[in-house]
Amino acid sequence: MSFLSKQTVLDELKKAKASKIKEWRDNLPTWCPGCGHFTGLHGLYEAAERLKIPSKDFVVVSGIGCSGRFPFFIKGFGLHGLHGRAIPIATGIKIANPDLTVVVVGGDGDGVGIGGGHFPHAARSNFNLTYILLDNSIYGLTKGQISPTSPMGMKSGTSPYGNIARPLNPTTLSLAYGATFVARTFSRERDMVSELITKAIQHKGFSFIHDLSPCVVFNKDVTYDSWNAAAAKLPEEHDILDRSRAMSLAESTDPIYQGLFFREEVPTFDDHVQKVKDGLNQPA
Repeated sequence: MSFLSKQTVLDELKKAKASKIKEWRDNLPTWCPGCGHFTGLHGLYEAAERLKIPSKDFVVVSGIGCSGRFPFFIKGFGLHGLHGRAIPIATGIKIANPDLTVVVVGGDGDGVGIGGGHFPHAARSNFNLTYILLDNSIYGLTKGQISPTSPMGMKSGTSPYGNIARPLNPTTLSLAYGATFVARTFSRERDMVSELITKAIQHKGFSFIHDLSPCVVFNKDVTYDSWNAAAAKLPEEHDILDRSRAMSLAESTDPIYQGLFFREEVPTFDDHVQKVKDGLNQPA
């Protein structure tokens, strides 16, 4: 990978010091140096500060994996759940207290592997949640096995002769499942990550962000350089209300598009629940 220059790092530190995001920091992140997850965490800090969310009303839920550590690094309420079960935990929290801002963080194995059965139902129900999927195309915490998003041919401890299964595309899955906010970004694009997380939290409905977040230790096939060479911003003329066109652009691998693919405003799960309650309270 290509590391940031010393001057760039110093400039970023000055920005952080000048902002109030330090008020959201809790504990020292323990990922490997260069891990893409740092950008996602910083983007969440900035979004929370920008939106002035009270820490008492902010909840981060995660599953197992490198991304599972998120709740330990940000002030607010957090729950480190079981592998693949972050989404149902988050939906339960949201149903119990709709006023909370709930963010789900997971990896590719957690979200579209063992937890793949929960993803479509949260999206189609349009729960008012933000789901950030940090995709490094590998099981990093357990030392480098292939994941559901690993490319074909990739060798690992569980695929010594090369991966023979086609990879899943979380962005296209979210569009097919009916998510009402769908975006993809790349951990090298710090400002884009922060901006999209902010917009996702503001969105009323199920927001999904597919964050390409390289593992610099175990994944030698999918790297900062390989994703950077393929990455491109969405065409300026793209209509974010066109789900079919968004699907077509999301399927592209050359280039791999980044940005906001789709957004629509429709009633949320909370809205439907309130409608039922209002109906039950009507006089006979």
